[in-house]
Amino acid sequence: MLESNIKTPGVYINEINAFPNSVVPVPTAVPAFIGYTPQAEYEGKSYTNKVQKITSFSEFKAIYCIPDAAPPADPSKQYNPQYYLVKQEAQPASGDYLQVNGTFYSVVSDPNTIYYLYNSIRLFYQNGGGDAYIISVGGYGKPSGTPGAIGKNIINPNVKLNELLNGLALLQNENEPTMYICPEATLLSVSDNGTLMQKMLLQCTQKENPISIFDIIGGNNPDPTLYTNDIETFKNNTGNNGLDYGAAYYPFVGTTVTQSNEIDYTNLFGGDIKQLATILTEADGNSDTLNQLLDTIQNPGKDPLTVSQYNNALINASKKYHEIINHILADVNILPPSGGMAGVITVTDNETGVWQAPANKTIVGANTLPIKLNDSQQANLNVDSVTGKSINAIRFFNGQGILIWGARTLDGNSNDWRYISVRRTVSFIQQSCKLAMKAYVFEPNTVNTWSAVKSSISNFLISVWKEGGLQGATAADAFSVQCGLGTTMTSDDIINGVMNVTIKVAVTHPAEFIVITLQQQMATGN
Repeated sequence: MLESNIKTPGVYINEINAFPNSVVPVPTAVPAFIGYTPQAEYEGKSYTNKVQKITSFSEFKAIYCIPDAAPPADPSKQYNPQYYLVKQEAQPASGDYLQVNGTFYSVVSDPNTIYYLYNSIRLFYQNGGGDAYIISVGGYGKPSGTPGAIGKNIINPNVKLNELLNGLALLQNENEPTMYICPEATLLSVSDNGTLMQKMLLQCTQKENPISIFDIIGGNNPDPTLYTNDIETFKNNTGNNGLDYGAAYYPFVGTTVTQSNEIDYTNLFGGDIKQLATILTEADGNSDTLNQLLDTIQNPGKDPLTVSQYNNALINASKKYHEIINHILADVNILPPSGGMAGVITVTDNETGVWQAPANKTIVGANTLPIKLNDSQQANLNVDSVTGKSINAIRFFNGQGILIWGARTLDGNSNDWRYISVRRTVSFIQQSCKLAMKAYVFEPNTVNTWSAVKSSISNFLISVWKEGGLQGATAADAFSVQCGLGTTMTSDDIINGVMNVTIKVAVTHPAEFIVITLQQQMATGN
């Protein structure tokens, strides 16, 4: 209390805070998913092109999934991809196929019906996901009614670059998301995919907080020899800016997200049971039981059974039908790894901290890989002497299963930013300290304020160091904080109301510091 405020005799109380302001750690594992959903409506309100935070899969279902009809009706289908069996003259050289009485049939999707966001959200929560942001840019488009090209990458014309970019732009004013994920980006053309990735990296760089997790076109069905072409195409289309804010994983993963009861005859031939009947008759002969069942499905009568009941009857009546359904189920379950990686990162951050690399861990629900990389093949992904861009491999190891075997950003040539854990730890420290400095924006730009800022940030960094986030035998080896006239500020800075704070942190090696500089404009009397 100033003596000038004492006007009359009496008792005056001056309350002093027992503790200074502290730095509150910002959230580190909050993904933002951008893409297409079954619907986007809740209680009559549209959630299309709106940023919505959810905390569980139940919340996602309430807003973005089609409500189930009352029993005994089957649950609503949230994802309804269409597949065709295309007759071949010889054994197909690529893609999934099956054999019916010596005749080969390729299992080919209608590209207009392929989407990844719904199952990626399921994979995220299956792997321990928590808070997330959803930006639905629209619902599913119309099927084409024809199979796609065999052996070619899937391009869904219903997935549009401008719609995904609009969804990305909506995140510009959101500060909490720390990961940008767009699973359906791989359904764009190569050029559009490149444009989207570069825009995502640019926005991450500008916001200095989130990272983008990328999937690679061709990772769902890689050629055992020519898969490197897909890798080179990806690297050529990511640009050269903001690479430390991006990470890519390869290949896709075969999962168990979609269950057998979610795929049935309505996912074949656009629901045309006659085309399916031709193949089943060829495989099983003229079975009276099967023929009667197929006829009943086409002409159900007054009291029809549910689709699931008819489907179970078909499975029992025809082994070939069961085989067909299993092929489609396996194809539907091959998913981009980005959603699962978001869940793995969330669990890693919660259990250990943002400084722990999300590697040498498994993606829950992943049971197969479309390609099994070896050490020499991964070496070319880790280090690229031409582009300097790194790709993280997902690999199978005997006795261990499928593991995430890489933790690098795209900026593989950078000594400072080659690792995801380093990039995310520095962003975590920077954003936490930046928010803490706002508490002093109306304080005088004097030595007392500088000391308070240094004290609060130092206390925060000591806790990070003790938890293992910074390297060094002593706190002095792990970090330093500077703020004051002659060290971080000049007389002109103080006159102009500018407060600068310099933070040095040793994230990988003791006393090898990464420098963070924060500048805050203090309130002035002008």
